[in-house]
Amino acid sequence: MKAQVFRGVNQLSYEEVPKPDLGADEVLVQVKVVGLCQSDIKKIRYPLYEPPRIFGHETAGAIAAVGAEVKNWRVGQRVVVMHHIPCMHCGYCLNENFSMCDVYKNVTTTAGFSPAGGGFADYVKVPGHIVEHGGLIPIPDDITYEQASFVEPTNCCLKAVKKAQIAPGQTVLVTGAGPIGLMFIMLIQYFGGRAIATDLIPARMEKALSVGAEAAFDARDPDLSAKIAALTQGMGVDTAILAVPSDKAFFQALDCTRKGGKILFLLSSPMSWKFLLIPILFTGEKLI
Repeated sequence: MKAQVFRGVNQLSYEEVPKPDLGADEVLVQVKVVGLCQSDIKKIRYPLYEPPRIFGHETAGAIAAVGAEVKNWRVGQRVVVMHHIPCMHCGYCLNENFSMCDVYKNVTTTAGFSPAGGGFADYVKVPGHIVEHGGLIPIPDDITYEQASFVEPTNCCLKAVKKAQIAPGQTVLVTGAGPIGLMFIMLIQYFGGRAIATDLIPARMEKALSVGAEAAFDARDPDLSAKIAALTQGMGVDTAILAVPSDKAFFQALDCTRKGGKILFLLSSPMSWKFLLIPILFTGEKLI
């Protein structure tokens, strides 16, 4: 089979590699669509992992083979592959800190070499614990492979929205209207909230409006906090979600978030997305 093999920093090689051998409890998936995550780009551009590896973890495809012990899955079934899942019973999982779970930290789907996702290949092998515990997700007939490949990044954003406890009627500032920011906007709208977006690129601001943002502003606008105050009866937003790694965005969020509101950081690492939620408390005009 063909695969895009990581051979070193900024070195990708399109190669013929063996199709993965299948264990009794494993499933082999033919990759139909795989997304390119920002974390994949980091892994390729920086010396974070020893080569060779086959990356790619936003994978949708069709089951090509099942192990002898696999139940409830059949060849030809369309599925999304989660490259890692939490154990759901350790102390971290019980406190919903899933990204800290040791099982979650270990990526085990593979197309060969050290397990690294494996989506940048014709076939990817899904290990038994993922097959058995919900990490293989059937795709409904009315959903395309392209749409299904967004399950993994959308899941990251969904966890953040739930962590921030976005509720109907709340106003949420989303800083950064890239792919992740746009997913936040759509999820906020889905949960009944009102989204306000900021970005530096006009096309992204236009896209934010087209997917449901109530307003979109240039992050460099010196009157940004005043404009947001005007949209929130002078209070500021209930929650700010930072979808960009910027200290300027943080201080901007402080200016735009109401007293008693919340700021959530979406932190990207090579392994996963993590969340930091900060409640904002004010005495007079000073942050404490």
